[in-house]
Amino acid sequence: MTDDADATARFYGTAAGGVAARLLGERLTLLWPDLAGMSVLGIGYAVPYLPAWRERAARCVALTPAQAGVAHWPAGGPSLSCTAEDDALPFPDLCFDRILLVHGLEAAENARRQLRETWRVLKDDGRLIIVATNRRGMWAHSEHTPFGHGQPYSFGQLNRLLAASMYRAERRDTALYVPPTNWRPLLKSAALVDRTGRRYVSGLAGVTITEAVKDVYAAMPVDAGAVRRVVLSVAEAA
Repeated sequence: MTDDADATARFYGTAAGGVAARLLGERLTLLWPDLAGMSVLGIGYAVPYLPAWRERAARCVALTPAQAGVAHWPAGGPSLSCTAEDDALPFPDLCFDRILLVHGLEAAENARRQLRETWRVLKDDGRLIIVATNRRGMWAHSEHTPFGHGQPYSFGQLNRLLAASMYRAERRDTALYVPPTNWRPLLKSAALVDRTGRRYVSGLAGVTITEAVKDVYAAMPVDAGAVRRVVLSVAEAA
């Protein structure tokens, strides 16, 4: 993501940001339609997407990288926001059922270390979704959106990164074929553009969506190192 959670929040307050949240959110809820009773963690800038689950989830946490600041939840529903180093998560092992990584992987200083931390805090039967900017899509070149910052990825690059981090990709999807614009006539037809793009030019999606599970057979013993995990600030909404 960008290095400022407030800037990302401002983008999602624009017409283009609202459409992006709606289109991408629809694809995410198709993958995870109901997370009732589950513990859910969003890493990066997941606040626009977590409300789909937080009313029925047992726990819903939004974590932003330390350099970006806290992402504030909208009012309503139990929630927790915090900021910490994304490669030293301030949570115990095996504590989340689902992890959503959005606006996070692209800016990670060490993507493998970040994913190893998600592996640690994810339950053995848990699932991870990575939303990553597609290097071939238009959104990767739009610096006025959070999708235009950091390292974009292809599906092949993500597959190799996941395998190196002891994950196995199980399902894939795409979203955001509409150009990154605030021109309202085009945004009004964004759903149609997305459906058409997914059918005919899937390689030009703005983002790729990959659901992965732990590959427990790939796990190898490693020496336990001292890792400092500190929550730098917390904001809780009633």
